[in-house]
Order: sequence, then C-alpha cells, then structure tokens
Amino acid sequence: MSFTSGDSRWSDVYLVAGSRGVSVCGDFLAATTLALVLQQTGHGGLAVSGLLIAASLPLALLAPIAGRIADRADSRTVLVLAGLAQCLVCAVLAFVRNPIAIIGLVALLACGLAITQPTLSALIPRMVRPEDLARASGLTQTAGIVGALIAPALAGILVGQSGSRLPLLLDAMSYLALIVAGLAVRTRRHPARTDQEQTQDQAFRVRDDRVLAVMIGSLAAVIAGVNAINVFDVFFIRGTLHASTTVYGIVGASWAAGMLLGSAAFGRFPPRKITVPALLALVAGSCAPILAGAAVGSAGWLIPLWLLGGVCNGGINVFVFVIVADRAPAAAHGRAFAVMTAAVQTASLLGLLVAGPLVDHFDPRLLVAAAGALGLGTALAAIPIVTRADKSTAGSVQPGFESSTPVSAPRCDASHPDQLPMPVAVAEGIASRS
Repeated sequence: MSFTSGDSRWSDVYLVAGSRGVSVCGDFLAATTLALVLQQTGHGGLAVSGLLIAASLPLALLAPIAGRIADRADSRTVLVLAGLAQCLVCAVLAFVRNPIAIIGLVALLACGLAITQPTLSALIPRMVRPEDLARASGLTQTAGIVGALIAPALAGILVGQSGSRLPLLLDAMSYLALIVAGLAVRTRRHPARTDQEQTQDQAFRVRDDRVLAVMIGSLAAVIAGVNAINVFDVFFIRGTLHASTTVYGIVGASWAAGMLLGSAAFGRFPPRKITVPALLALVAGSCAPILAGAAVGSAGWLIPLWLLGGVCNGGINVFVFVIVADRAPAAAHGRAFAVMTAAVQTASLLGLLVAGPLVDHFDPRLLVAAAGALGLGTALAAIPIVTRADKSTAGSVQPGFESSTPVSAPRCDASHPDQLPMPVAVAEGIASRS
C-alpha cells in the first residue's frame, strides 16, 4: 500500500498520543519529585542546576548517533529496548538519595530519550497522509501538554502523602507506555531499506538546505534568549510586580493553556500554509507578548498576554514538526529531528546558564524586555532571509513525504519531537520522551 494513497492510521496516532501523555506525565512527575528531594535533603541550587543539565545535555551531545540509530535501526527494537532500560534506571532512582548518583542516573535517562525521541518523530510522517500530518502532530502535542500540566500537582500530593519513592516508581511504570507504543503500533521503521533510501540517508545534511538551516538557527537564537524568561519571570512577577504565589502560578498556567489551544487550532491548518516564514511569524507572535508584558504595572495583565504567547507557541510546535518532516528526505527524518533537538537543547542550556548571573546585576523588568525584544527581532530579521533562500532553492529540495517508499500494512512509520520550552521553544528537559 502506497503511503501517499492509503488512509491515515488514526488508531496508531491515538495510541502514540496516549502513550506520549502518560510518559510525559511520568517524566514531569519524576522531575518535580527529584527537585523536591534535592531541596528537602539540604542540597542547594547547584544540585538542582546539575539535575537540569544532566537531563538536557545528552540530547545535544548524542544527536549525531541518535539520528543514525533512528534512521537505520528497526523502530520497534529501539523503542522496546530503550523503554526497558529507562524503566530499570528509573526504578533504581526510586531507591537512591545521593545527589551525584541521582544526577548520573538522570543523565542515563536522558541518553535513552535522545535515542527514542527522533525514532518516534520519524514514524508519524508515514503513519498519516501529508494533509493529516499537522492534525496528528497537534494531537500528540496536546497529549504531552496535558500530561505535563497534571504531573506537578500530582507530584506535590504524592511526595507530601507518601514520600518520593511512589512517584518515581510510577514514572518507571510510565515507560511501559513507550514499550506498548513500540509493540502495538502497526507503523514501523525500517525492517528493510531500499537503495534509494540508503542514498537519501547518506547524502542528507541539514546545512545543505539553507531554508531549514536558517530556520533552525533562528529558533535556536530565539530559544537561547527567551528561555531565560524561565529564570527571570519569578523575580519579575513576585519581586517587581509584587504578585502572590497564586497569581504567579496562574500566569505560568496561562502559557500552558495557550499552548493547548494553539496545538488544537494550528493542527487543523492546511499543509500549504505551513511554511518557514509563517513559522517565524508565529515565533515573533510568541515573543511580542513577552516584550509587552515587560511594560505592565500589574501581574494580572500578564495572563492574557501569556495566553496569546502560548497559543503561538503551540502553533510553533506543530509547524516545526511538519516543516522538518516535509523538507528532509523520509530516509533521513530521524537525523533531521535529532539535529533540531540538539540545537534546541543547546540553546536552552545557554539561555539558562546566562540567565542566572544576569538576574543578580540587572532589573528583572529590563531583562524580560530584552529577552522579548531579542526573540522578536531575530524572528523578523530571519523572515526575508528564508523567503529569498526559498525562492533560490525552489524545486531543489526533495520533500520528505514524496520520498517515502511504499510499505506493507503492518510495517510502516511514527511520533513527535520535543516541545518548545515555555515561554517559547522545544524542550521539556527530563520530562519529554516523544
């Protein structure tokens, strides 16, 4: 059955979306629990920072290897073996209290994520028809966001009632969702590879597609600046605007609520309108509310602004996935998504590393304004660049959909990249498996 002429496998999409929601919830459950463990046992910001770095750095460092595994190994084997390994590591985490051991085990979990993430991301383009890809991406995005919203509150309740062991064991069990996805999803990659696929895989390099390279570079630059908001906002909202902890929580939740709306709305966008300039316009749209938010006198005004930014952020996640899947050859989808993840994770880390010292020397309002302005300016400046590059390379890029080869019924392809970190970008750190 030809991929382009067959029906979309929505049962596979729903299965992957459900497993994504469960696994992301488990990851955020573990992330929140481990942060509480380190804080309650008297370890300071250095330990928590080490935890965050351990959860992110492997995704950047292992991208070249992970991309090749995703493109050359059987997806079912990768998902099942990686899921079993991560389940075991997380079960051990439930019984460890030494901060160095915790950080080391979290790094091992991230190594598994670095491999499974591009494997899952490379499957969905063959799971559905090209015109359904945005909708499928939106469904998996939404499932992940719901899981991420549930987890922190659940972690707080479980840690308060029963300690840290139970939520960590629940996270270990949540990796079973990844194993189920590997075994039960009919879509599968790659039991066999044609000569055409091998040639596409070996020849593909992201930097050869100037539009894709500029898009990834622009996103990375925006993420590096705007991800620092995750450090600035608590000082801005609680200190400068004198908001209560309740209002601070509502402001943060409004961005996530916007992402839910954005994933659902932009998941229905027609493929012909999902372009790199449109993506960059959404990036600008997510940064503009941050810049405007720096001028408010009351935290209440941030709620609608953050909601708008979140809507654009949800659209960004959908657009990034569709564009990468479309521009990269199908045989190299795993490597393309791995490169995207590596750029995002590296930029996120740089943003967090720079943010800490800046808070100690500059006014939070100024820092929020600078981050929003940097993201907005970068996105707007990149639009004419990619527009010119797209015109100059028109017809020279082989779309990933058209390069997909026919596959037999039970063995096709399936899932999703990391999600842009709030406010703006793609990364859920320890808490994103698919």
